[in-house]
Parts: sequence; structure tokens; C-alpha cells
Amino acid sequence: METLMKKGYNATNEVARSPTLQTVLMVEKFVDENSGAYKKTGLFNALPRKVMWQTFQVIMEYLEEIGKIAYDNEGYVVYIWNPKLVEKYRKRRDLEWNAK
Repeated sequence: METLMKKGYNATNEVARSPTLQTVLMVEKFVDENSGAYKKTGLFNALPRKVMWQTFQVIMEYLEEIGKIAYDNEGYVVYIWNPKLVEKYRKRRDLEWNAK
């Protein structure tokens, strides 16, 4: 049987585990509270709850894909989501979601 090994959180991967919403939110909150303090492996080891490495990889790829995290030049995980900026743009009348 051929194992599919495609990169990306939405790709078919027999090894990767599908994270629950609770796990995704736990990882996101931890990254937000510790932004810039850990590299990827250190972050994985410091999580408040244990997560399988493959599941963690899927979550990190997802958070990076949707623009909530980034990695600095040294490999530290940084939380870049800015809800205040999002709210500012949501209030603009010239943007699509306000044009009903």
C-alpha cells in the first residue's frame, strides 16, 4: 500500500492526525501567550497538554497558512494575528462583508 506524504494541513496524509478544535485552540492560545519565546520543538515540549508530533505539525501548518503565526529569522514562533486591526477593517463601509 502506497503511503501518501503530501505537505500541507489539508493534504491527505496517513501519518498525520486530525486535531480537534479544542487542541487547535489550546496550541493557538499557548503560542499567543508565549510569542517569540520558543522555537517549534521547544514550543511542542512546553505545551500544557501532550499532543502527538504529527498533530502538532498539522496545527502549526494551519496557523501559519491562515496568517496567525510566523517564524522569525532564528526560527522562533511568533503570534502575528491582530484582532484590533481586523475589527478596524470590518467597520469600513467600502469592504465586502459590510456591503449587504
